[in-house]
Amino acid sequence: MPLTADFYPRDEWGELSEDGEAWDGRTLLDYEDSILAALMKERMPEEKERGLMHWYGEQDSVDAKVRSAEFTVEVRDGQLWGVAECRVMGELSPEELDRLKNYLSGQAADGWGEGFERREIQVDGGELYVHLWVPDNWSIQTEQEQFDSAEQQVQREMGGMTLG
Repeated sequence: MPLTADFYPRDEWGELSEDGEAWDGRTLLDYEDSILAALMKERMPEEKERGLMHWYGEQDSVDAKVRSAEFTVEVRDGQLWGVAECRVMGELSPEELDRLKNYLSGQAADGWGEGFERREIQVDGGELYVHLWVPDNWSIQTEQEQFDSAEQQVQREMGGMTLG
């Protein structure tokens, strides 16, 4: 998930500005530890064993296979990304993966993530409000979908074979 935030700086009297600055994942690199600590602090006791899957609410194959899912952050390609780290038993079918993505997208945009983005993260010079989703043209993707090159994706679809 592309990570973004609004930063509200403090003035020389310690007052927060009413005008926030939009920050992207590159700007957020220096705040990885603070954001990760805030994500962990936001987790509820009910989420201890299964994370976000505690709230899934369906008794289906996704619930049976996905043992836990938690939001975290990771540095990739020179920027900080939001990550839904999932512990899966076995392999998800394409339909199961779509159901999991839809569930996690909802949690990032409206559920867990909506509450998180309303909590300030105190950093040097002001406060950050971090977003796990962006309103324009956004969808949650697997690590391979997001970061593999088109050539790597074709090779994986062909079972590792390459064209000569």
